Amino acid sequence: MKNRIVFLVALVFSVNLYSQTTYVFFGSYNRDTSADGLYVYSLDTLTGTLSKISTNNSVFNPTYFTLSPNGKFLYACTESQTKNAGSVSSYEFNAEKGMLTFLNSQKSGGENPVYLAVNKSGKWLVNGNYTEGSISVYSLSEDGKINPITQIFQFTEGSINPKRQDRAHIHSVIFSPEQDYIFFPDLGADKIRFFQFYGLKTQPLQNENFIKSTIGSGPRHLTFHPNGKFAYCIEELGGAVSVFKYSNGKLDSIQRIITHPKDYTGFVMSADIHISPDGKFLYGSNRGDQNNISIFSINEDGTLESIGYQSSLGIHPRIFAIDPSGHFLIVTNMISGNVFVFKRNIKTGSLEKVGNEVKINNVSCVQIKRY
Repeated sequence: MKNRIVFLVALVFSVNLYSQTTYVFFGSYNRDTSADGLYVYSLDTLTGTLSKISTNNSVFNPTYFTLSPNGKFLYACTESQTKNAGSVSSYEFNAEKGMLTFLNSQKSGGENPVYLAVNKSGKWLVNGNYTEGSISVYSLSEDGKINPITQIFQFTEGSINPKRQDRAHIHSVIFSPEQDYIFFPDLGADKIRFFQFYGLKTQPLQNENFIKSTIGSGPRHLTFHPNGKFAYCIEELGGAVSVFKYSNGKLDSIQRIITHPKDYTGFVMSADIHISPDGKFLYGSNRGDQNNISIFSINEDGTLESIGYQSSLGIHPRIFAIDPSGHFLIVTNMISGNVFVFKRNIKTGSLEKVGNEVKINNVSCVQIKRY
């Protein structure tokens, strides 16, 4: 009898395991092309092969998107890089059919929205507008629709680079591990701005503050270590990662390490940053003349050691993502319009190309979620 129960439990577990689908979502800068805006693929977690499931053409220029914590809704920065425009849009995702359905859209409160985040309760959406350097905050309905702007914050000051830092340019939106703070790297002002976040208040962002980054570095994207004790910010203009010890909203600098070889003299344009789920390795993408993924090991004290580079196999790796299992890294090459899947060695952190090349014109973003 005991063996039969063990067998039934194992059978149920295996059925649930293999019934899960890992979906991969892609966006495309499609304003001036015939391409669809959003793409849904499935990822074969044995071979790394991507298979197209559906597309959606009801959106223009989704520069970035994120999923609600329960995976039922997708929120996208839309009308990005469109003069005198800018919006955030919501979509419902049907995991059984693998299809996205447009729900509604709201003005972004500024031109060129580039990054947004949903808090863990799924009740708040926060957006960063690059061109004007502003932040907009929205409450979310239970049906996934975005309500009108609740708060908006405008920044103006720039820094020393006249071409790229003429004014504030918010480039990402990151909640702290405890969801009590929210951080905004400002590429234009060489600052990491932050607010306290009160999810139960009608105006959740309070007590504006900032820390300064290296002058001329252009902080772009930020991520927290899974243990919540460290934060890492990749710098677009400086080609480096700044490492911070983190506690209760406070970032204390402990290291700054370049994302390229010491003898590299080409154009620097770092972009995205992610940490493996086990917290052992950090990855950063480099565009410009490099077009690769920098690989770092993470020490117990949070500091980084460079251990190598992997070509992105295309041009302009703007955004990449690591799947929830930590076994795959998927990179989007915007200018060459192609996507590649890499198998991640969980012991060494190295990357190996697997699966198939996917062609998506002006591919802008990728997110991965298991259902």
